[in-house]
Amino acid sequence: MPGVESSIDQFESALLNVDRQAAKDILDEAVRIDPQEKIIERLIVRALDNIGKKWETGETALSQVYMSGVICEELIADFTETQSDSHLQSAPQIAIATFRDHHSLGKRIVLSVLVANGLKTMDYGQGVEAETLVRKVQADGIKILLISTLMLPSALHVPDVRRRLEQLGLDVKIIVGGAPFRFDEALWRRVGADAMGRTSSDAVEIVRQMLEDIK
Repeated sequence: MPGVESSIDQFESALLNVDRQAAKDILDEAVRIDPQEKIIERLIVRALDNIGKKWETGETALSQVYMSGVICEELIADFTETQSDSHLQSAPQIAIATFRDHHSLGKRIVLSVLVANGLKTMDYGQGVEAETLVRKVQADGIKILLISTLMLPSALHVPDVRRRLEQLGLDVKIIVGGAPFRFDEALWRRVGADAMGRTSSDAVEIVRQMLEDIK
């Protein structure tokens, strides 16, 4: 995919220079060539991964890593907010939340790709606790819940969500993702989830299959 490949270095450079406008211009140009959902994963995710590796080797400062994440989160939020609802699915309902943690970039990426694929998804935000999450799911009639976590302690509280859903008699499919589940690929089963996605593309495929099963 030449359009994206030729843009990664420029996009990465814009992020490291904290140049939001330049990053936006590169992203807008890339979207004219390839579908938005592919751009998010192949351009944004790869650039951030490169920056993270450079921090590990001492080539970039932590402040650059942080600001790169902030800029990308803002750009993805812009994408999500400009999506038209006219072609999106209305039911069954899907929701996504960053559970207990407050780092929301991963959730933003998955949410944007879901919406870009026509999957209407409610955003429950970040730092959400189990009881609050369950109340929202019950009130909105959610059938598929995507939970993103950054830290292992948060992932280990996913069973609290499953337990409360079952106590209320709610049949909700739970998909988990985030660093703890990538490091331990058996963890999702132990916390009572129905599936685990490593990437935003995984999430789309899993959600679509679950929608078919629900019908």
